[in-house]
Amino acid sequence: MTAAAVSPPVAAPPAAGKRARRARRTELILLVLGMIVVVGYLAAAEANLLGTITPDFWVPAGILGVIYGGMHLVIRLRAPYADPVILPVVATLNSLGVVFLRRLDLGGVKTGERADYSILAGEGGRQLLWTAIAVTMAAVLLWFLTDHRTISRYAWTLGFVGIILMMLPAILPRRFSEVNGAKLWIKVGSFSIQPGEFAKLMLASFFAYYLVRKREVLALASKRVLGIDFPRGRDLGPILAVWVLSLVVLVFEKDLGTALLYFGLFIVMLYIATERVSWLLIGLILFFGGAFLAYFLGKLIGGPFANFYDRANIWLDPFSGDRAYNEGYQLVQSLLGLGTGGLFGTGPGAGSPGQVPEVHNDFVFAGMGEEIGLIGLTALLCLYLLIVVRGLKAALGVRDSFGKLLAGGLAFTLGLQVFVIVGGVSRLIPLTGQTTPFLSAGGSSLMANWLLVAILLRVSDAARAPLGAPGGMIRPPASTPPPGRAPVGTAAAPAGTRRNAPTPQPTPGTPSAPPAVSPGVPAPLPGTAEQPIIGGDVDPNAETEMIDSPSRPKENP
Repeated sequence: MTAAAVSPPVAAPPAAGKRARRARRTELILLVLGMIVVVGYLAAAEANLLGTITPDFWVPAGILGVIYGGMHLVIRLRAPYADPVILPVVATLNSLGVVFLRRLDLGGVKTGERADYSILAGEGGRQLLWTAIAVTMAAVLLWFLTDHRTISRYAWTLGFVGIILMMLPAILPRRFSEVNGAKLWIKVGSFSIQPGEFAKLMLASFFAYYLVRKREVLALASKRVLGIDFPRGRDLGPILAVWVLSLVVLVFEKDLGTALLYFGLFIVMLYIATERVSWLLIGLILFFGGAFLAYFLGKLIGGPFANFYDRANIWLDPFSGDRAYNEGYQLVQSLLGLGTGGLFGTGPGAGSPGQVPEVHNDFVFAGMGEEIGLIGLTALLCLYLLIVVRGLKAALGVRDSFGKLLAGGLAFTLGLQVFVIVGGVSRLIPLTGQTTPFLSAGGSSLMANWLLVAILLRVSDAARAPLGAPGGMIRPPASTPPPGRAPVGTAAAPAGTRRNAPTPQPTPGTPSAPPAVSPGVPAPLPGTAEQPIIGGDVDPNAETEMIDSPSRPKENP
């Protein structure tokens, strides 16, 4: 008698370490290239503003390089397989925002005092400090969050806190929450914070958890109209609830962009979970129907709908009468600045972006457009597109459904926020109170978006880790039957009974074979997407994900 055959443990391929080192080397090279672009921008801005280049012009870029270098080391140690493109792209955008704000500070100082202007002074100095804080928060999150599925344990708490943060500015008095007509802030003295930036991360986590468990129910169809399967009426509850919340934001917080951000996040994640176009159509109908309703109610009765009605009229015709010198002045100056920039722009430091009100916040895209032109703005949009694409690639590559929905939702949220603010600045849609991610001044947006980047890096690390690597998903050996399943070729046990497999007795004098256990296999977290979602008995080790990972080789059965 011979011992039972046991499959050898699945080990990480020898090339796994080389792949991780190559990814981090690529990341470092791209970081250096990004900092070179930032140094060039600083030199051009000083040449145009001062007529010369000071010896320490490079210091802001050097400080930023040290900050990002620390984040690079954290990724190298804690997420070695993470996407090598995300950090350099985000770092380049963030750095361009810092140096443009410093350019605005220099433009507001007398010519003779510009050369001695402190690096930590003004909006540029504050943004540099906020960058250090935001990157540190992202590094801490990436260091301690070793598995993105851990977030699902706190999904309900995050969802509850997210709703509170989303609604809090609406119920506060105007003096504590309103800026430029939109109630999106919490202000206490000189301190202010935009809670909606953090609410989007919390709501995305909750939506991912909820949709993983309810996607089969939400995917059921009742009627087929024009070749499109529509859901059952009783399954419309969640989307109607989010629609009502978005209308509350639209009416009481007086901001179309924030309402579109929350509602669009849920609709897109719902589409990713169910793959039904009908949810997109229903979402578009509900959102545009609510926006038109708010517009006509603002025209008829005013009240809480008046602000949205006024903004819509400014958007429709900002040059009407004396509107261009009053309530439409900001939008008009933005359009004139973009037109002045033309194709190539006036050059860093050679324009007049200070004529646009709030150019350091909502209109930073228009201010930069005057100086870098259409080509420069297109390059910025391509950088944003890279982040979104790499985030969606991480969502496709990761094996658990929660990670897919979380990464896909966060990547789409970033892209939608850029669309909302750029659309408002260029008069594609009505103006909103949203900030441009990584470019606008302010700590709330910067911290929230760097936390978003940390989550994307964690998910991409899980998606790109090779088979058998620490943190990677490992399937059980093919010769070992899944738990609770009868081996192939044996009769199934009758319902209600339990089959006890006979314990194999080792041959005398023959050492017993060790159990087939692969080292480094992460145990499934309780309450995560690795468990069965809906239905009867499902193998806990089987894949319950929507899309297989293209980056991991499959074993032969």
